[in-house]
Amino acid sequence: MSLPFAESLRSLAAPRTDAAALPQRESGIEAEVIGLFDEYRNPLLRYALSFGLAMQDGEEVIQEVFLALFRHLQLGRPRGNLRGWLFRVAHNLALKRRNANRRSPDQFDAQGGIAEGRPDTAPNPEEQVAAAQREARLLAIFNALPEQDRSCLRLRAEGLRYREIARVLGISLGGVSISLARSLARLMCADKR
Repeated sequence: MSLPFAESLRSLAAPRTDAAALPQRESGIEAEVIGLFDEYRNPLLRYALSFGLAMQDGEEVIQEVFLALFRHLQLGRPRGNLRGWLFRVAHNLALKRRNANRRSPDQFDAQGGIAEGRPDTAPNPEEQVAAAQREARLLAIFNALPEQDRSCLRLRAEGLRYREIARVLGISLGGVSISLARSLARLMCADKR
């Protein structure tokens, strides 16, 4: 866990009480949030970066997500399905950040986008070319999918269940099922070529 994150949590609680006299409830909340941060930071960061954000923007989104979680728990709000709650907040904040970057392109870091040509460790050039063409084809199909379908695939790749994806995106369970089936069928069809 990063030190600045823990300090941010402590500073949220500090204005209300002396840091040495934190109530047990708030120190318990802090420990819970730190545990969730350690568990979900990487999956949430991958998800935020899948929106085309720069690494710095993705890190800021994740910090905002966990600060919002701390406030959420501090106010005694529901704790049911915190994993889904974290991904929903990350989804919304990543969309806001992406839209803000589109409005001011001079702030967008060109290195933060999705890499189009990753080095392949295949032993011979023919396999490298075939793999690159396959990846480009699949990436083109993925990018051609509607936003909702791409989000469903990203969340499923992060291990969320259909019901959790439906909550995060605000769509029906059937909508998630149809979206994933349609998207996977398109990707499989493109992969057979």
